[in-house]
Amino acid sequence: MNANPTFGPATGIGSLPGGDAREAVKAATGTFDDFPFLPELPARGPGADMIGRTAGMLVEMYARVEPSGWRLGDRPGRDTKRARSWLGEDLDALEEFTQGYEGQLKVQAVGPWTLAAAIELRNGELALSDPGACRDLAGSLAEGLRLHLDELRRRIPGAQLVLQLDEPSLIAVLRGHVRTASGYRTHRSADRQVVEATLREVIGVHTNGPTVVHSCAPDVPFALLRRTGAAAVSFDFSLLTERDDDVIGEAVESGTRLFAGVVPGTDGPLSDPAGSVSGVRTLWRRLGLHPGLLAEAVTITPSCGLAGASPQYARKALAHCAQAARSLADNPE
Repeated sequence: MNANPTFGPATGIGSLPGGDAREAVKAATGTFDDFPFLPELPARGPGADMIGRTAGMLVEMYARVEPSGWRLGDRPGRDTKRARSWLGEDLDALEEFTQGYEGQLKVQAVGPWTLAAAIELRNGELALSDPGACRDLAGSLAEGLRLHLDELRRRIPGAQLVLQLDEPSLIAVLRGHVRTASGYRTHRSADRQVVEATLREVIGVHTNGPTVVHSCAPDVPFALLRRTGAAAVSFDFSLLTERDDDVIGEAVESGTRLFAGVVPGTDGPLSDPAGSVSGVRTLWRRLGLHPGLLAEAVTITPSCGLAGASPQYARKALAHCAQAARSLADNPE
């Protein structure tokens, strides 16, 4: 894993609206010619959602859709096959639009803790309730990601792969806020050292490139993520408070890159591109960091996935990220 890699100036988070893989890949590769990403299209239904898509990557573990959500089963059923088929369709489209491409390419999967907080065991309780199940899930995920990255390298040999682990439930897992099946209680907070070690194991699978951990929840644990070997942390910039200044300053000074989500994920008016990154410049000044570092330390993204946006807004938001990143590079102060 490269120490302190530099990332492209802007990229997407992952999900886009609609169900046409070729259209989505065309938008993701056309907007970010130096840092495209593999889109996810949850509107297609179960198996195209982030949990189902990642469940389809698991090795020797299979999940199916129940009325309550995704549940582990004994063999690959219709839902696993559908998830794998859609991923294959997306990879075909990506391969088509990246012929001869050389440069960074980002792919996303759900991280081990958000997966454990979303997938049920056969008894209906979440995998999170059982430390052994959490270990098995993380091991299966790590192996599945290794195979997924191998396939991407075969299909797009010039790509430098960047792996993004989506961990929106990480804070809830650490604080004991994830509800049990009954809804009346919450699961005990997970041991921070176990959380860290598990993330380190999954991140360690991507030996040929950097890993980003994404969470659009408040209070992202920057210091913990830094210790896991994550090269960058992706977050919703609007949720930061001045309380976060110290941990962000420490993260940047230790070489952690920031994926700053400054463009709203749902339809609404967009400010001018320079206005979208003014908060990033202000943060930099507050931290007393050198303005010349800004463009190489920060990648501009939407605040979260764009699945809930209209197709027109999603395209505009992606283009806006690219323009805002240019504004930041041209005028860091």
